[in-house]
Amino acid sequence: MARTSIGLFGLLIGAALCVPALAGANEKTAANAILGRWITAKDISNVEISRCGENYCGKIVSLKEPTYGKGDPEEGKPQHDRENPDDTLKARPLIGLPLLEGFTYEGDGTWDDGTIYDPESGKTYKCVIRIADGGKTLNVRGFIGFSLLGRTTVWKRVETPEKK
Repeated sequence: MARTSIGLFGLLIGAALCVPALAGANEKTAANAILGRWITAKDISNVEISRCGENYCGKIVSLKEPTYGKGDPEEGKPQHDRENPDDTLKARPLIGLPLLEGFTYEGDGTWDDGTIYDPESGKTYKCVIRIADGGKTLNVRGFIGFSLLGRTTVWKRVETPEKK
């Protein structure tokens, strides 16, 4: 009888130790929900979001218009970071350009404490990202100072053949 009690006690202790590990696994799965490819607003580009150390980051992996269009002074040339205020960065191609940096998962489908770079203006903004629509969309809010003073765009997840 004592053997059963010790066995049961050991089982209860083991189960209690597993609960935090399972919670941590669920938290990691939720945090990684942002990973993958996303189509930005107005279908301008695709952004790949990945892990960068302990944080999340994203870079442009394709453009709807990879070269400058008709009437542009650089017509036919690959698009580059020409609006960047740092002259040494203006020649960087937009494809491969870091767009999102430094995001941490805050829980409840929210990533915060990061920045978003706008290659159309050459400006960097604070940013918060919220996943929505069952993981099919991201609400990406760039702002200056307070998130109330900002703009939200909606990005859609790129469906890969294995996810269809």
